[in-house]
Amino acid sequence: MKKKIILLIFISCLLILSGCWNRRELNELALVVGLSIDKKDGKYILGAQVVEPGEVASQKGGGNRTPVTTYFEEGAYLFEAVRRMTTISPRKLYFSHLQILVLGEEIAKEGFSEALELLTRDPEFRKDFYIIVSKDVSGKDILQNLTPLEAIPANKLRSSLESSEKSWAPTVAIQMDELITDLTSEGKNPVLTGITIRGNKRKGLTSGNVQRITPFARLHYKNVAVFNGDKLIGWLNEKESKGYNYITDNVKNTVGKIPCPDGNKLVLEIIRAKSEVTGKVVNGKVHINIKMSGEANVGEVACNIDLTKPESIKKLELSVNKVNEHILSQSVKKAKKLRADIYGFGEVIHRADPQKWKVLKKDWDQHFVDSEVTIQSDFKIRRTGVLNQSFLKNVKVE
Repeated sequence: MKKKIILLIFISCLLILSGCWNRRELNELALVVGLSIDKKDGKYILGAQVVEPGEVASQKGGGNRTPVTTYFEEGAYLFEAVRRMTTISPRKLYFSHLQILVLGEEIAKEGFSEALELLTRDPEFRKDFYIIVSKDVSGKDILQNLTPLEAIPANKLRSSLESSEKSWAPTVAIQMDELITDLTSEGKNPVLTGITIRGNKRKGLTSGNVQRITPFARLHYKNVAVFNGDKLIGWLNEKESKGYNYITDNVKNTVGKIPCPDGNKLVLEIIRAKSEVTGKVVNGKVHINIKMSGEANVGEVACNIDLTKPESIKKLELSVNKVNEHILSQSVKKAKKLRADIYGFGEVIHRADPQKWKVLKKDWDQHFVDSEVTIQSDFKIRRTGVLNQSFLKNVKVE
């Protein structure tokens, strides 16, 4: 009897379940790995970088065609531009493998939130792709540039952004969810990393760009874009961008030069960094305290210094802390000039004193500009490498 009941339940399930009713075969889809969004004359210009599977399949060794194809279409709305692409693409675009989204500088200045509404609503878009802003070029130009080493330009953009954030520090890898959180949060302004083209951007569109030892053009991450809401209002330079990452506790590893006692330079590798930001309100004035600590190794010496002496190490520690405090203060100075709290100082005050935050948030931009920011750096030098003294001073000159 039990067997019959189980059999009836099983048959009932088969009748209810519809199977893969919405399945789509791989050979019916165009896998989109990169998107660009520009705006001109009130219309969106959407670019889609699509993988050519036959050209990137390692077992076939590739052919004579480029590994990706890029389609461009216009539309009053982004969804309209996506569907218009069916008139030029032999397959329907599939966005679940999206790696990178490039926002054109013009749409970034005008405001990009409406353009992202589709990407947050459509379930086909996963939220783990990175978003960047083109600088001095259009997003369309970025998407069309062919890259060496990485056959698929979108993959190059993703891997380069991740590696530079981990090992250099003036870049920041922002995904969709993080950007939406910053856009909708009180007390923090969004930032995105900038991307530009170094070289001849027109020749960078050709296959010859990947057939030379020195390409005609290279994609180059440069500076960090600062937003007020969803509108681009300015850029942080390399040093200011590094300061931003220090303050937001986003430095994993980086290098930087510091002055030696004799006036020459020495390069340190930051191997660990930790930042703690606290805040309070005293008599209506905002006070922010940034405490930064970490460890560094000596990476390169171009000065006359004896690293076996403890007093030499102490002097270098004083020097690196002075340099770091200057980097952070310059970053804060630029953010105040732009009237943009990109560090989340408002969120710090909100957590520290919710009642006072209710009053301050109405005019937070001004309170941020008027805030008193104290910066303290405490870095220790741990290792000096395999040489105690540089051989440079012993080099014979005839």
